[in-house]
Amino acid sequence: MSAAPLELAMAALLGLVIGSFLNVVIHRLPRETSVVGGRSRCPKCNETISWYDNVPVFSYVVLGGRCRRCRDRISLQYPLVELISAGIAFLTVYSFGVGLKAIWIYAFLVTLLAITIIDWHHRIIPDELSIGGIVFGWVGALVCLDVSLVDSFIGSLVGGGLLLAIAVFYKVIRKVDGMGGGDVKLMAMIGAFLGWKMIFPVLFLASLFGSIYGLYLMARGGGGKTAVAFGSFLAPAATMVLFFGRRLWGFYTSL
Repeated sequence: MSAAPLELAMAALLGLVIGSFLNVVIHRLPRETSVVGGRSRCPKCNETISWYDNVPVFSYVVLGGRCRRCRDRISLQYPLVELISAGIAFLTVYSFGVGLKAIWIYAFLVTLLAITIIDWHHRIIPDELSIGGIVFGWVGALVCLDVSLVDSFIGSLVGGGLLLAIAVFYKVIRKVDGMGGGDVKLMAMIGAFLGWKMIFPVLFLASLFGSIYGLYLMARGGGGKTAVAFGSFLAPAATMVLFFGRRLWGFYTSL
């Protein structure tokens, strides 16, 4: 489904703005503070950030990546999240056109982006994102997504159930927790959006990415017991499968 250049440009611009709010979600949710109340503040000097210093990407460039008042360095993560959000919006509209389906898919993808960063830094996946995402996926299956409501329900059960079984098996064998409940709920959310068939390529890709990263840590002397935030690999894997998974599934079943 094609989109006009103006629609793509507007989507990217809106993605920048939503990316700015996404930074608030990423910063505040793990700290259990409101994502809608209160102005943004510098984490170093605690001064309120003026609106003109909060323009996505532009303000970061103008300020040279530093707070206007205390001159403490602003994390590069902020403009990167805004740019990635803009890129996701552009790619979503380019791939699916303008409509309800694009809105649902964009919301799914930016939620995965937030989960990736939060889980990487804090080793948690907030229920507000994962459980809320499960319900949002079921509603999307009912109104606009390419999966049926039954497929969406089964996808949640299969996705969450598989990871839960793996977590229980790992704990029985190794006597330690190998996977958190947040990963289980995230996989249920992914299944709600993608359906049960796409669970398997998501798990394969996430395991592949996680294994490569684990080998990298071991090569650096991290040892075999270094904790890895699996949600940070599940979310990018789900993004890849959303765009290419049905081709991979078709290729796999053809064999």
